Amino acid sequence: MFSALVAALFANDGGVLILTPITLELAAVLGLELASTLAFALAVGFVVDAASLPLTISNLTNIIASDAFGLGFGGYARVMVPVDLAVVAASVLVLLALYGRVLPRHYDLAALDEPAQAIRSWSVFRAGWVAVPLLLLGAFFAQGLHIPLSAVVGAAALLVGVVAARSGTVSTRTVLRSAPWNVVAFSLAMYAVVYGLRGAGVTGVYGHWLASWAAHGTLPGVLASGLSVAGLSAGLNNLPALLTAILGIQGSGASGHAREALLYGAVVGADIGPKLTPIGSLATLLWLHVLGGRGLNVTWGQYFRAGLLLTPPVLLAGLLALWAVLK
Repeated sequence: MFSALVAALFANDGGVLILTPITLELAAVLGLELASTLAFALAVGFVVDAASLPLTISNLTNIIASDAFGLGFGGYARVMVPVDLAVVAASVLVLLALYGRVLPRHYDLAALDEPAQAIRSWSVFRAGWVAVPLLLLGAFFAQGLHIPLSAVVGAAALLVGVVAARSGTVSTRTVLRSAPWNVVAFSLAMYAVVYGLRGAGVTGVYGHWLASWAAHGTLPGVLASGLSVAGLSAGLNNLPALLTAILGIQGSGASGHAREALLYGAVVGADIGPKLTPIGSLATLLWLHVLGGRGLNVTWGQYFRAGLLLTPPVLLAGLLALWAVLK
């Protein structure tokens, strides 16, 4: 549940970078076995992606979709918050069913330090508490004031970055140098694939195929869009997969309720579907990067097995919840 909250406020990528090291550190301090550590780490990695639906700022895919179709912050949240709650509930149930037997029944809480001792800089800590509500307010009013969402997010990041640099406890230069830029370059390079598909006419064919399903009702439209984008996300990465769907929907002629079903279905597919494979989302690649840096290597075979068990039921729960909201 906490992972879902962090993902909603700090986006899925931020959630991975914030929570994965904390989870591994807690597991080490509490002396958890490897199976338990992996279960908790996997729960964090899965939930921060799957539960990144509620707000436009919770996932880059949400921002792209909202910008492409002019969705307001409040209008988007009214549709996606109930869907996200269903996804979180489904995620918890599936994770417990698969990994509940390896989780410890008791913890030695005396082994943990006082929470206040983990704070290296109170100024950065307080700046974060100021930046988060300002970020949410800015995101809510940005569209009405014709302010780019990137400016709102950038201002919040700048505020915390300046305070962190002045505190002397956080080296922003070190943070930038240690960032996995190769992962970012991989995701950006995948956009070339999408424009190649558009040039070949594939996005147009795909869009008309989606519109034909949406013409039969909300549920067929939601399922066709969500499941197909989920499959594309697993194979291509979710950013180019969603962009393919957006270009297809825009060129399909779908409008009104049909277009709404296709768009929101595509977002659900792009946020949950990539958990099927290690290359499905930037957050998963970052998660693997963080684990590897801590000496905890998860093979692609191990990830595939977990993704195939976790993703389909949660994806289906999210799409059915979306149908219930839109119908």
